[in-house]
Amino acid sequence: MSGLPPYASTGQTVWYYTFRFICALIFIFLITPILIIIPLSFNAEPYFTFTSGMVSFDPEAYSLRWYADIFRNGMVNPDAVEGWWADMWNNAQWVRAAKNSFIIGFFATLLATSFGTLAAIGLSRSEMPYKGLIMSILISPMIVPLVVTAAGMFFFYSGDFNPFMEGKQALAGSKLGIVLAHAALGTPFVIITVTSTLVGFDNSLTRAAASLGAGPVRTFFKVQMPLILPGVISGALFAFITSFDEVVAVLFLASPDDKTIPRQMFSGIREQISPTILAVATILVVISIALLTVLELLRRRSERLRGITPG
Repeated sequence: MSGLPPYASTGQTVWYYTFRFICALIFIFLITPILIIIPLSFNAEPYFTFTSGMVSFDPEAYSLRWYADIFRNGMVNPDAVEGWWADMWNNAQWVRAAKNSFIIGFFATLLATSFGTLAAIGLSRSEMPYKGLIMSILISPMIVPLVVTAAGMFFFYSGDFNPFMEGKQALAGSKLGIVLAHAALGTPFVIITVTSTLVGFDNSLTRAAASLGAGPVRTFFKVQMPLILPGVISGALFAFITSFDEVVAVLFLASPDDKTIPRQMFSGIREQISPTILAVATILVVISIALLTVLELLRRRSERLRGITPG
């Protein structure tokens, strides 16, 4: 099945296949840099290039040493570490960075999802004034250059130019400051995702619940939330990905003990180039593919619930 109707003209047929060829070229252009790092992460040599053994598919040229190196404190020679399994959670710098990323990402996602969902529900109400202006302000972290946002957060959280933090401990240089910064960066994604889900929401359901004596909180959890849950989860995943991949705000706000995976990769490229970075990047690619797969499944489920596509 080519997808063309039987009455398609020659020009339509040529454009049909030309358009798909152009899309394939764009896809190859975008995906090739990502695909290259995957085989390089299995290089047995400490190089960022394909060796002759790798090109000839010599099994000796491939190794998992750089994946093992993630848990061995970033040392180039894995054999130099003894008893690494016992203390890897305390000593391995990559594991410590991963632990920071997951902790910060979890709490930032929790805040972003809560604030973003409430904001989207408020903006979806017809009686909400100045919806366009409020929406523009809420999604501004997506539009303003990230380095400008991160610099503003640094000065605000440091307390030097913030009268609300006079005499208080600065948030800059703490995990809480990074969590708040990542929550602010992830909230716009939640707002946009949940707002798009609420477009097909039947408001007569909430009025029916109110007529039966249900309060606003009960109506939200019993009526609205089950229907918009796919959008909420999708927004939460976007917020988590934003936090997990963000590096600019971390460079401004993180202390040396609060390095995340992107910050550790940035430091590794500057200070000690090692193929361990490629192994970590490959793991991040796999995690991103898994999250995007979940997002696609949730999108299809949301469409089925809204009756856009057949079940």
